[in-house]
Amino acid sequence: MTTPETGAEFNQDEWVIDHNNKSALSIRVKGECLFKEQSPFQVVEVFDTYDRGKMLTIDRMVMCTESDEANYHEMIVHVPMFANSSIKDVLVIGAGDGGTIRELMRHPGIEKVTMVEIDEVVVRASKQFLPTISSALEHPKLNLLIDDGIKFVKDAANASYDLVIIDSSDPVGPSEGLFSKSFYEDVYRCLRPGGVVTIQSESPLFHPDAFVDLNKCLKEVFGADFVHPYLVFIPMYPTGMWSLTYCSKQGQHPVNNFDRDSSTQFTALHNLRYYNPDIHQAAFALPGYIQQKIIST
Repeated sequence: MTTPETGAEFNQDEWVIDHNNKSALSIRVKGECLFKEQSPFQVVEVFDTYDRGKMLTIDRMVMCTESDEANYHEMIVHVPMFANSSIKDVLVIGAGDGGTIRELMRHPGIEKVTMVEIDEVVVRASKQFLPTISSALEHPKLNLLIDDGIKFVKDAANASYDLVIIDSSDPVGPSEGLFSKSFYEDVYRCLRPGGVVTIQSESPLFHPDAFVDLNKCLKEVFGADFVHPYLVFIPMYPTGMWSLTYCSKQGQHPVNNFDRDSSTQFTALHNLRYYNPDIHQAAFALPGYIQQKIIST
């Protein structure tokens, strides 16, 4: 087999393949792996790709690339921030690459962010090789804890946070418990009245069962009227289509309570790459087949 651009023989060692048992995504990388370490939980690697910049993988699943990480990080942060003007105290579970923290720190009204990441290796690799993503991991408003996020939430005091962000990898290994009903019952408890959680909720195409099961779980905990999946398009994630989910503790609706004027000013000020007021609203318009997946849950 030859590569279309050069006609050279295909070298499997030059490609990172993110796959499940039905489909796969292949990304060509330059030279040797920049970073590789087996942590107590997973294999963390960083590669340099030909056209997507540096790429972080965990157990060979793509976590982020420099080319499209903003799509994910801007949408998981700015959607809740512009539906809820009173957010001051934030808890982030996961987010070892630092992109979510970078976006949170653009909001001057936030007073404190507590980040709980189970794997120190992810943080260290990101600081060393992904500086544009991890740039806020030393911010004075951030309290970064290397700890078990599930246990941290279970032990958290009632009504502690205005916003909780679950920035996790896929539901395997150390992230598996982040997709359980007991975990989200603890998240609900530690939210203040009117508080919000945004969640990495998988691809409706690549992980349809996980997407549907999590939607059902969240409706049981928060109530069906307070659970709102939305879409973001990330080329380097399998299928390109990914979902996030906004849930409120009987609080603000993500579209009906959207502060469009503030969002417009903020987007222009920070020259955001993906998020803008129109994307904020349009992201909640789900294709019919995705609505059918969750309509009965």
